[in-house]
Amino acid sequence: MDAIKALNTRRSIRKYNEGKISEETISKILEAGMEAPSAINEQPWHFIVITDKEILNKIPEIHPHALMARQATIGIIVCCDLSLEKAKDMWVQDCSAATQNILLAVHALGLGAVWTGVYPRKERVDGFKEMFNLPKDIIPFLFIPIGYPAEKPFKADRFKKSRIHYNKW
Repeated sequence: MDAIKALNTRRSIRKYNEGKISEETISKILEAGMEAPSAINEQPWHFIVITDKEILNKIPEIHPHALMARQATIGIIVCCDLSLEKAKDMWVQDCSAATQNILLAVHALGLGAVWTGVYPRKERVDGFKEMFNLPKDIIPFLFIPIGYPAEKPFKADRFKKSRIHYNKW
């Protein structure tokens, strides 16, 4: 799938069919995430790949909007490592760019995923820190359930010419 088609057809998928995702596919997804741009090239991200069904089933207990984790084949937690921070507070943008790359790679590989926010919700951050025994400098940013789509995404026309401004407002 070419990049423009992937951008125009990627949608959040919240229902999944069963099916194993190979280590090679997981590696491609993570490599795509790590190709993201980042401020001063600090690359502050770490990724926790969850393949254990018991863990995936427990995630909705700490994240009320991640019920689909129970159907997912895998999940990825995108984390920030504050000890790598060179550009103060730019990690949110860096981890967002990595996440977008992951979502596009997932889609291009025929899988489905959805971005479920963790940061800045304190109760979610604390819940993920505790459940995954995260070190002090690691902040869980978001959780991505991934699987084979069991739903057909809707066609959206998100282009709005009225939101484009040239040279001034």
